[in-house]
Amino acid sequence: MFRACMNMISEMAKTNPNVVLIGCDHGPGVELSEEIQSRYFVEPISEANIAGMATGLAAEGYIPYILNHATFNTRKTYEQIALDACLQKRPIRVVGMGGGLTTAHLGPTHTAIEDVAIMRAIPDMTVVVPCDADEMTRLMPHTLTWPGTIYIRCAKYGRPIVSDDKAGFEIGKSILMREGAILIIANGAMTHRALTAAQQLSDKGIECGVLHVHTVKPLDKNIVDYVKKARKVFIVEEHTLIGGLGSACLELLIDHSVPAELPPIYRWGLPDAFVQTYGDQDLLLEAFNLQPEQLVKRIIHSVESEGAPFEIAMGKSYDDV
Repeated sequence: MFRACMNMISEMAKTNPNVVLIGCDHGPGVELSEEIQSRYFVEPISEANIAGMATGLAAEGYIPYILNHATFNTRKTYEQIALDACLQKRPIRVVGMGGGLTTAHLGPTHTAIEDVAIMRAIPDMTVVVPCDADEMTRLMPHTLTWPGTIYIRCAKYGRPIVSDDKAGFEIGKSILMREGAILIIANGAMTHRALTAAQQLSDKGIECGVLHVHTVKPLDKNIVDYVKKARKVFIVEEHTLIGGLGSACLELLIDHSVPAELPPIYRWGLPDAFVQTYGDQDLLLEAFNLQPEQLVKRIIHSVESEGAPFEIAMGKSYDDV
């Protein structure tokens, strides 16, 4: 996914002389086009400075993309993104590599588990979480003309490819990838896991739809209609349960419906705690019961039992599912 993002920036630079790429502590890892090589800057370990630099370039009419680990490109640059870019309407494109648990092998400092929450809290900010390399490729041309600042949560891996070019791509519009009476809402690395779980559930006679919400802000209001039609809804995310996709969806639903119109809604994600375990993405998702086989087990448990959905949703205990 990262390679697809960099390739698209390089391609867009061929026809748009205003595209600029700024890195922080490493090279892009891809072969850049000749057109952008003179517009590619490396500012080693200067996160706040590169955000300020990018906003200055934006003020002069450039389209700056800043590249760094998601943890550093959100936490260390927060004030500059909020005040220099968003407040003063100098749009920049913030590419956060290794979103979620992708780089958990580097420890808790590199797990971007609250990046969506802190970015979507900024006024005039757009937050996009694509699910694979092909969708990243479809997203990037939209970033050239989008009027505000964008945070792109970029996972390290862009496969498996589960998105479909026929579904198109529009910032702020979710994509129904599969239909079913029970609805799973997901994005990023959880979308293909949701699709795998839905197929396994279908084999067991439980039909699950999958709604891919690649844009967390602005959020698609059609989500309300999808949810109202469902028997039960499960929102799964590679993010803490505070402030991410699940929070955004619940805020939207409460603002545009009444509780009596809604089915039971479960939120499954990462607990409100720093990730202290080192390991790869799959290992840690398994530790938090977010792999497809575990999602299947939890959904079956919910379908077959009665009770308040939020006992499980808030993640107080994973052992009971």
